[in-house]
Amino acid sequence: MSKPNPEQSNSGILSQGSVPAIIQSYASGKWEQVSGAVPHETGLTIFLDGEELVTVMCTPIRLVQMVLGFLYLEDVIQGRDDVAVLRVCEEDSTAVVRLKTPGFKAPVRRTLSSGCGRPVTFAPATREVVSALVVTAQDILSLMSQLNQRAQLYRFSGGVHASGLGKGEELAVVAEDIGRHNTIDKVMGECLLTGMPTGDGILLTTGRISSEMLSKAARMEVPVVVSRSSPTSKALSMAHELGITLIGYARGNRMTVYSHPERVRELAQGH
Repeated sequence: MSKPNPEQSNSGILSQGSVPAIIQSYASGKWEQVSGAVPHETGLTIFLDGEELVTVMCTPIRLVQMVLGFLYLEDVIQGRDDVAVLRVCEEDSTAVVRLKTPGFKAPVRRTLSSGCGRPVTFAPATREVVSALVVTAQDILSLMSQLNQRAQLYRFSGGVHASGLGKGEELAVVAEDIGRHNTIDKVMGECLLTGMPTGDGILLTTGRISSEMLSKAARMEVPVVVSRSSPTSKALSMAHELGITLIGYARGNRMTVYSHPERVRELAQGH
């Protein structure tokens, strides 16, 4: 598999992830023409073993990670070693993937998800997440604060989501994109490239948690999923079934625990 570009600098992320715009700003009763930026949106078509698999609307940063993570979380591959070639051509907006053992056939029946960019999902999660991880409220709020601080593209242009994988007290990986689902794919892809295990981690995101997002989290074997927003009813039902602690509205000094509160130390102790 071809190697991704070296870790992008902050300026590279901002320049590739946004497009300059001249905007009319209104504040305190006055209008002003200023230079601004909007998030960059493009379609990336993934070809798998010579066949078109899917087109993903995304922000064109960390595309190798996104493609690799997408293939893993959709159960197309079981690991990085299953991929013989992964080449992204940004000029043509294509990603060419060849597996070491060809043969994957996308199901005729696909699910059009509720996420930004209208992504397609192939493989809903069915495996329960088993973990002895216990967290505290402070752990969760600290990690969410770190995610907000490291969302560089959001602060520059707005209009994007961020996700991160927490390991212990620190965020090990952070990714941004216009699509909620894409951010998780990019986090997973980075972990596959670096050999970092995702099990017993904490997955945090700025967007709402839908059933497809929860399915990706289960495939990553993360026992705790945290959002700055809300889960959907289907995601909550899946969290109960799959053994995932689902936490929403983690903002400032507040949060709401929706499922499996026994993983939160204060709740497990009855406080």
